Amino acid sequence: MSWTSVSQTLTPEGQAELIAQAAKDLQGLTLADIRDRSRLTSRALAAVQKAASRTGVFASQVLLASLAQQVAAQVGGLGIFDELLPPNRTDLEEIMLNPDGRVWLLQKSAVFPEAYPRQPLKEEVWRAVEALVAPVGRSISEAQPSVDARLPREAGMGGARVKVIHPVLCAGAYPAINIRLFEPSPVPPSKILEWKMCEPAVMDALLKLVGRRYRILVLGGTRSGKTTFLSALCHGIPTAARIVKIEDPEEIWLNHENVVTLEARPALPGSEIPAYTLAQGVEDAMRMSPNWLILGEVRKGDAASALFSAMMSDHAGLTTFHADSPATAVSRISMLIYAHSGQRLEAVKMLFTQAVDIVVQLGWAQGRRQVAGVWEVCPELKGGDVIFTPLWRPGDAAAAVPQRQRGEEELVK
Repeated sequence: MSWTSVSQTLTPEGQAELIAQAAKDLQGLTLADIRDRSRLTSRALAAVQKAASRTGVFASQVLLASLAQQVAAQVGGLGIFDELLPPNRTDLEEIMLNPDGRVWLLQKSAVFPEAYPRQPLKEEVWRAVEALVAPVGRSISEAQPSVDARLPREAGMGGARVKVIHPVLCAGAYPAINIRLFEPSPVPPSKILEWKMCEPAVMDALLKLVGRRYRILVLGGTRSGKTTFLSALCHGIPTAARIVKIEDPEEIWLNHENVVTLEARPALPGSEIPAYTLAQGVEDAMRMSPNWLILGEVRKGDAASALFSAMMSDHAGLTTFHADSPATAVSRISMLIYAHSGQRLEAVKMLFTQAVDIVVQLGWAQGRRQVAGVWEVCPELKGGDVIFTPLWRPGDAAAAVPQRQRGEEELVK
């Protein structure tokens, strides 16, 4: 009789007993063991094998591995999310749980999410919520019904941004949960070309502009691939350069050796520990002798003002902003900075022209993310407006050379 045929005789009750025994054996693991999902899975497999040997049960390695995954999910507290997170699933961009208990999955490059067939129990979900938010010192309750957290980078997983909303706000029996997954490794320009987001000639031109210290602003709507595209552009930064990046949360992978990441954090309720903002990160980065400044995304006026002031002082920089056109970006950034500091709109627009050299617009076309255009920012206002000169539009064979000149080409391949 083969191992497979013997393992098939193991009843669901017998499998549940093995899982229970293995989970009991793993009690007392350190937090480091529980958070390291690859290590936890390895420990779980050893515990399942030991439980099977102790009870005289013979099972195939395939079944033992499956039971180990269930043990890891139970011990780690992630429940249904364990089977959906990398390395178990690597095809997902976002995992969503709605207040009605249904799970929805957004695959990479998909437009709409699809329903997942399994619906978890409420107890399983609340255990998962605790596992998701506890490692960053957060908790959720009616008094604190909206919580942001993140999953750390680890082997096979690039980390994730987590949002949890208590049922007291989202009107349902379950909390609302969104897990936005990050890329597990640096995104090379070749991957952008493989996804057909960009023409090879355009990517080559942009990488050379990055190497020559042009300040670049990447624009796009929700899920247009702004951060991913910015990560690819970072390959144009010379390998010897010192880079300081400011993010909330950390999402950008770099292949460079001399990198410092400053991560923003909110003020914790009931704690005297203050928040650390993106604007503070930019100000601190200025004192850390960077060759390049990278801000993951401009969201508020203080961050925009701090970054643009830094870039205007001749620091090379890259950042992203949520907008569907260059003109919209100027309008929104002007409003953000005006609301923050009260600066006159004309002064803010002048700041924009002196801080940003190149604008890259991303969007959706033909069912996929694509570069919609590349523009140079004219250094002077005309009629009180920021003027953009097209360098490349869809259909052009190559990108034009900017009028504004920066340093000698420093691209290191």
